[in-house]
Amino acid sequence: MPDRAYRAAPADALRVEALGDLTAIFDRRSMQTHLVIAPMPEILAAMGGDACGADAIAARLAGEFDLDGEGDVAAIVADRLAELAAMGLVAEA
Repeated sequence: MPDRAYRAAPADALRVEALGDLTAIFDRRSMQTHLVIAPMPEILAAMGGDACGADAIAARLAGEFDLDGEGDVAAIVADRLAELAAMGLVAEA
């Protein structure tokens, strides 16, 4: 399966607040608040304003976090991207 490219919502469209182990993401466009856990906020942060796929995001995350022994990181990121897309926080580019 090809690595789908996604683009995160514009930074000014989201308000992200850490709440211990949870992170609240308020989407100003839909007026919805999403409660997520790691690695969702980290994925959004790694995306920045770029359109990128799971492989690129996994490489960016590997630069910040020790991901050895975490399995197929790109596959995990691809699954999380699909979940973020279902929430409307990312869109296919």
